[in-house]
Amino acid sequence: MYASQQHEKLDQSNRLVNLPVQETESYYLPPTQNVDNRLWSDEGSQGSHFSVHTSDLYCALESSTATGSYPSNNSPSTVSFSSNGSSTSHPDSHSYLSDTHHSPDNTYTSRVSQSFFSDDVNDLKHKLRELETAMLGPDSDVMESYNIGVSGGGPTQTPSETDKWKHMMEMVSGGDLKGVLAACAKAVGDNDLLTAEWLMSELRPMVSVSGEPLQRLGAYMLEGLVARLASSGSSIYKALKCKEPTSNELLSYMHLLYEVCPYFKFGYMSANGAIAEAMKDENVIHIIDFQISQGTQWFTVIQALAARLGGPPRIRITGIDDSTSAYARGGGLDFVGQRLKRLAESCKVPFEFHAAALSGSEVEVRDLGVRPGEALAVNFPLILHHMPDESVGTHNHRDRLLRLVKSLSPKVVTLIEQESNTNTAPFYHRFLETLRYYLAIFESIDATLPRDHKERINVEQHCLAREIVNIIACEGAERVERHEVLGKWKSRFLMAGFKPYPLSPFVNATIKNLLESYCENYKLHERDGALYLGWKSQNLVASCAWK
Repeated sequence: MYASQQHEKLDQSNRLVNLPVQETESYYLPPTQNVDNRLWSDEGSQGSHFSVHTSDLYCALESSTATGSYPSNNSPSTVSFSSNGSSTSHPDSHSYLSDTHHSPDNTYTSRVSQSFFSDDVNDLKHKLRELETAMLGPDSDVMESYNIGVSGGGPTQTPSETDKWKHMMEMVSGGDLKGVLAACAKAVGDNDLLTAEWLMSELRPMVSVSGEPLQRLGAYMLEGLVARLASSGSSIYKALKCKEPTSNELLSYMHLLYEVCPYFKFGYMSANGAIAEAMKDENVIHIIDFQISQGTQWFTVIQALAARLGGPPRIRITGIDDSTSAYARGGGLDFVGQRLKRLAESCKVPFEFHAAALSGSEVEVRDLGVRPGEALAVNFPLILHHMPDESVGTHNHRDRLLRLVKSLSPKVVTLIEQESNTNTAPFYHRFLETLRYYLAIFESIDATLPRDHKERINVEQHCLAREIVNIIACEGAERVERHEVLGKWKSRFLMAGFKPYPLSPFVNATIKNLLESYCENYKLHERDGALYLGWKSQNLVASCAWK
């Protein structure tokens, strides 16, 4: 690790970023992320029409996110596709998704019934090929195909239906998983039920939770498409119903993700460095953390301030967290406060913890307990994207919170967010963005954990899948994963009256030193006062500070 030999500020920063974190967590995800073993199966499906029973799906209506609980819909509605391609509701359908299992050798499948006019997908494909031959002839050249690739590029001219079918069949026969996923998303978005059903049946043998990064990601993205289609616009899936891991198991998965990927350490270091710099001469410090989770981010801050020349300052931390996080912690916010208090006592730091057990979107000034004479720091670690904004409803909590924090005159505000654009993008473009972004994450995990590592499968299921399904399957207030790129966040902070607070060059150098222990494909660069951490050419997490 990079070490400073110069003066007190650098010594404090060095202590801050190099002391070991004793317990870890993932701010990247809501703390109760659950994926059922029923998500995966090698069994074939049966039935004579496409029918999904919403109370038996792996993607079922269930509560809990980092920002609050969802209302549940327990009515077992069913969606069937009739011969004219329209959707109808059948309350007592007997065509279900089956119970499923997974193993490193399993190929992912979803139990969705076969074609509405055919008992056999092969028969469907045969009919499609007969139709193609009748319309184009056996030796006809294919017209310029419609580009449905994941780059988001559109067609140069309006393609005919035969062109589209020909192009899709070529992608299927060629094993173009990206292309088939994108084509299926386009069909779902266009409510093209025949095409969507056929492509889903083709995708099932192409994806696997134990395969290549794209195959594993494809498994979860297919779940999102099935969940979105099955909702029929009336009851969007909000969580993955499954046998929940114990709190210790979930914490171990989060810890493993923390260790194998540097995204969270990057966020901790950059935010802590900015806060330490802003508070270096303060004697009474109040830190407001809008996603306290396990509270482990503040271990190194307390330890660094304890070693400050002239004695430690008085520290008060306000921890904001939804009550649903208690499951991953194994206790409520009092559990976090006691842990931090014990650490502070061991370091002889005067310490006080203030618990605010509520969703960030519910926070008011009175909940924060700000006192006169305190030097205030506010931390937003991968949480603001969960706040609804003007695109969701009349209550724009995203901007309201920024204005509220600005009214408190903080010395520094730190922001860590995923560098992705899924907030207001239309469904199809949102799907492509999700494919691009999460593929980089799955590839980065692959660089550290072996393909057949059992815990790798658990990490991806319990720490990533639910996020992916929420982005794809949900709309309106039920879609809580609403990422924005840093440029948009900058606009929001500027409109709220903030000014940029440059991150410490020392911290930047320390993070670069950290990355040397990881794969060389991780990239760190600085632009306009902000830090970006990425995988190869894909930026994944951005960090900046404001005052």
